[in-house]
Amino acid sequence: MIETILISISIIMMVIGACFSLFAALGILRLPDVFSRAHASGKASTLGVMLILTGVLIYFIGKEGHFNVQLLLGIIFIFITGPLAGHLVSRSAYYMGVKPSERTIRDDLKDAK
Repeated sequence: MIETILISISIIMMVIGACFSLFAALGILRLPDVFSRAHASGKASTLGVMLILTGVLIYFIGKEGHFNVQLLLGIIFIFITGPLAGHLVSRSAYYMGVKPSERTIRDDLKDAK
């Protein structure tokens, strides 16, 4: 009984994670500038991959009764490095002089140079 519940939860998490990854890919394709694209890839894809890995972790706990530390370390690693990479891409693009789209309302880093 508990095995079925855990496997169902893991499947739901993996499907939701795949949807978030799909939304991140659509955001990268559809958004107008590098800053918006880095935001989409840094936030949505990180959440998507974390949900997929958490679903896999729960699946192995429910199906085999095995807790995998490597998956937990992968989740923590993605949690730390995903948004950080998006931030660094945006910051370096800003310092290289890449112009934001016309719809950008304010520039918080203008005075920080």
